[in-house]
Amino acid sequence: MDAAFKGITLLSQREIDQMRKAGQLAARLLDHLAPLVQPGVSTLTLNDEAERWTQAHGAISAPLGYAGGQGVQDFPKSICTSVNEVVCHGIPNADQILQDGDIINIDVTPILNGYHGDTSRTFLVGSPTPEARRLVEVTERAMYIGIKAVKAGGRVGDIGAAIQAYAEGEGFSVVRDFVGHGVHRTFHAEPQIPHYGTAGKGKKLRTGMVFTIEPMINLGTHEVEMLDDGWTALTKDRQLSAQFEHTVAITKSGVEILTLAPAAVVA
Repeated sequence: MDAAFKGITLLSQREIDQMRKAGQLAARLLDHLAPLVQPGVSTLTLNDEAERWTQAHGAISAPLGYAGGQGVQDFPKSICTSVNEVVCHGIPNADQILQDGDIINIDVTPILNGYHGDTSRTFLVGSPTPEARRLVEVTERAMYIGIKAVKAGGRVGDIGAAIQAYAEGEGFSVVRDFVGHGVHRTFHAEPQIPHYGTAGKGKKLRTGMVFTIEPMINLGTHEVEMLDDGWTALTKDRQLSAQFEHTVAITKSGVEILTLAPAAVVA
């Protein structure tokens, strides 16, 4: 095996079929939570409903109890809720009440029959500012631009280069500290998928690879800071951040978005 390819798992068609089922469940979970994203709702309410719905559909929540590493508690909730200046991995809590004008990324990963369905969307709460709306729109578009750069025989760098060129061209910045990742029976696997970089560089993309593309785009600087909980990442300048995430598979017939909701419009 090519040394540069070591550690990457290629999935069979049967395994991709299982990933599709998990991905569609994840998409349905976000669809289910969407009407609850309203002013006055706590992020804990969103978490608890996500956990109830996940269990009712025969799955388990991958984030719940996910190992935090040395000196960091295991993740204590079932989903991530990242509001406004929170870049990612926000922890739901009863005291965090959504306000009119907020934006919130909800990141879900149900495990169905051993396979992870990993996806996220940023939702508008009430009536955010035009600037916030534009950030969210550009972030979703950046994700799809990255997905369109995926092809067997291409390189990982093609994805990040496409995202970076678009997002920075729109006047925003791309977070460097967190990246997409391989996903299958393992939650976070190789390869890493940066959302910035140089076309033609990085690991080669091959049929059977399944990974996430999940750009985090900031209104101001790309730099982030971590809270003492070891999970919550904030923009260093406390300006807004948005994120969208899909899981994609490279198949013999092309590239499939495994977490695309049936009614979704591809930007």
